[in-house]
Amino acid sequence: MTCSNGVLNMSIDFVNETGKRLDFDMEKAALEVVGSAAWIADVPYEVSVDIILTDSERVKSINKEHRGIDDTTDVLSFPMISYDEPAVFDEEKLIAQDAFDPDAGELMLGDIVLNIDRVISQADEYGHGVKREFCFLIAHSMFHLLGYDHMEDKERIEMERLQEEALDRLGITR
Repeated sequence: MTCSNGVLNMSIDFVNETGKRLDFDMEKAALEVVGSAAWIADVPYEVSVDIILTDSERVKSINKEHRGIDDTTDVLSFPMISYDEPAVFDEEKLIAQDAFDPDAGELMLGDIVLNIDRVISQADEYGHGVKREFCFLIAHSMFHLLGYDHMEDKERIEMERLQEEALDRLGITR
């Protein structure tokens, strides 16, 4: 799926391994969130992101394989780029990292693995809609793909601000 939001062109490879459908257009919502996050981070390139929608069992397996954690989680982020600072795009370093798709020329940000089971359960747990939780987790993961983290309070506060800004821009609120 490819989109132009007037600011940024992007493509998303959206794979739903579960076959489950939610009550909104998941691909469109994902594309909008990716675009909003990239716009907020002032990404100067066309981007591509792979989003895999899967279940708790598969996420647990991926989490164990890649992070050594034998537990499920809501979303996993696999950045393609190593940043010196979040969302600082040094073209020479990006080229050295083979970060651009040789055919499309897009900046390959990485992969998002989203646990649909947790999307549904956390929406109920937090008292907001499934679409909001789905979009929040994609925004959260996008900022990881852009080099942000939340290990320290200062980082967490900044990442939370960016996530909310990305969702607010789309009118997605709690």
